[in-house]
Amino acid sequence: MGEGIKHSHLFVSNISGEVRTDERGRVTIPKEARDRYGEKFRLVGLDSGIKLVPVPDDPLEELRAAASDEPPEAALDDLEDAARNEAREQAGEHVR
Repeated sequence: MGEGIKHSHLFVSNISGEVRTDERGRVTIPKEARDRYGEKFRLVGLDSGIKLVPVPDDPLEELRAAASDEPPEAALDDLEDAARNEAREQAGEHVR
């Protein structure tokens, strides 16, 4: 399987293109997408269309991996500082 599902990580994929259904309504997913996301997908209906969401081979392992992805402490400190500064600016206080 490819890289699996990405949890709370933003990334841009260069996998795109047009696919069509065959006479039986089947869609062939390009090899590059299958290599990256795996062979199993969930079809999700949206107001604006449909979306294919990769289903991991081992969902429990995927959850364990996501739970262990703790952000570094320095990043949390930076986020807290930025949140405090934003709150002060919105309150009209001078930011140091």
